Amino acid sequence: MDFSGTWEVYYEENLEEFLKAVGAPEMIVKMRKEFKPRIIIEQNGKDFSYTIKTPVGNNTYTFTLGKESEIAGPTGRKYKCKFREENGKLISQSEKMTSVREIIGEDMVEVILSVFYCYIIDMFLINS
Repeated sequence: MDFSGTWEVYYEENLEEFLKAVGAPEMIVKMRKEFKPRIIIEQNGKDFSYTIKTPVGNNTYTFTLGKESEIAGPTGRKYKCKFREENGKLISQSEKMTSVREIIGEDMVEVILSVFYCYIIDMFLINS
C-alpha cells in the first residue's frame, strides 16, 4: 500500500484526553484543539518521510520499515519505535504506544493506542 500524499485531518476523537495522558503541557493541548495538522507522507519502497505541518511549526522524521527509528511524540519528547507494514496497514510500535494507519477509500484512519488512552484520527487525501 502506498501512503504517499498530503493528508488533511478532519476528525479526531479523544484528542484532549490523549494529549493530557501522555503529558503534553496545557498550552500544547489548547493550541492543538484550535487547528488540524496537515500530514505529508513521501514513500519510496520501504523508506518514508513523514512531515506534520502546523501553524506553529513543522516536524519531519524519516524511517525505514523494519528498522528502529527515533521520532518525536506529541509532547516533543523523542522515543524509539519500529515501523512495519502488515495487511496494508502502516504500524509503528514503541514501548508505550502503537499507531496503526490504514487507507480506507480516499481516507486514512490512524488509531493510536497507548498505555494511557486511545486516540483516533481521520484524514482525507488532498493530493498524491
